[in-house]
Amino acid sequence: MEICYIFAVKSYKTTIMALILPKNYKRKLLPETTEVAIKMIKDEFQRRLAEDLNLRRVTAPLFVLAGTGINDDLNGVESPVSFTVKAVGGKKAEVVHSLAKWKRVKLGAYDIAPGYGLYTDMNAIRADEDLDNLHSLYVDQWDWEKTIRREDRNLDYLKATVEKIYQAVKETEQTVYRHFPHITPRLPEKITFIHTEELLKRYPGMTPVERESAAAKEHGAIFLIGIGADLSDGKPHDGRAPDYDDWSTPNSDGYRGLNGDIIFYDSVLDRSFELSSMGIRVSPESLEEQLRIRDAEDRKQFSFHRALLGGELPYSIGGGIGQSRLCMFLLQKAHIGEVQASIWPEKQIEDCKKAGIELL
Repeated sequence: MEICYIFAVKSYKTTIMALILPKNYKRKLLPETTEVAIKMIKDEFQRRLAEDLNLRRVTAPLFVLAGTGINDDLNGVESPVSFTVKAVGGKKAEVVHSLAKWKRVKLGAYDIAPGYGLYTDMNAIRADEDLDNLHSLYVDQWDWEKTIRREDRNLDYLKATVEKIYQAVKETEQTVYRHFPHITPRLPEKITFIHTEELLKRYPGMTPVERESAAAKEHGAIFLIGIGADLSDGKPHDGRAPDYDDWSTPNSDGYRGLNGDIIFYDSVLDRSFELSSMGIRVSPESLEEQLRIRDAEDRKQFSFHRALLGGELPYSIGGGIGQSRLCMFLLQKAHIGEVQASIWPEKQIEDCKKAGIELL
């Protein structure tokens, strides 16, 4: 498919991102039918996810108090939306970026046994986001977390969990096909596991996003292992905060990292499509190491970090799965604004409309 790139923005991965307007784009569903399909996908997928990973649904906060260390720092450069709360003496609250740390605290508070966990609907505002086909100010995802044993902190356990999530996506894709036979499935039978260091060696001279797109196009669906630690070129593949995913522990493949991203090849946009960021969470030892590497040892004063370093929190695995992104991919849409309501620049709305892309 011929692609038109309209404007460029800068991302953490130091590559050029652009609004993509596929030539001769034709939506598969009208907006009214799209709304029906969105509900079907969300209902179907979260049911399968809960069953396959032994998760139960819990209620989650939209905001947390600042200074507790609970909010997710993402790449460590994004500023949370914040406000003061009169009822608690003017303390500052922050809209969550994600619930990576909050979920782990809840696992301990609810005394959830190994092999079982929780999930929730996470809604967030990321005001610093560059807006394009995949990125919106509004973030909606299934945040999930599962208690594991110390001996489960290995690459095999991580891969087995990824395969269960992938199977849930595949089954949901088939459900879409049964209801809308003209939306034919695109995902391969299996997901391919690749480490970021392998990707760097396989595609020298490419940017991280270009490497992801090349691998995703080759395999259809990949799980990219090891995001956060510096690679052999002295740079990380992408940013990851030092205090939730474990990206520093050596694994059985001879590389570092017990985390990664689920990435598909999107034939509509002709590029990689990240669905989920996930991983085995830091142990007290790897937290110490990663805070040292990122020169963030001042975080040890926060209540979350004190509890983790003191052995008060359970070992866990968890992640976030984009709700709108899943709907966008399975319905073969060209823009996330076709499956969620948000704010977009006027020029982007106009450019999309001319290309047959109707934003909600």
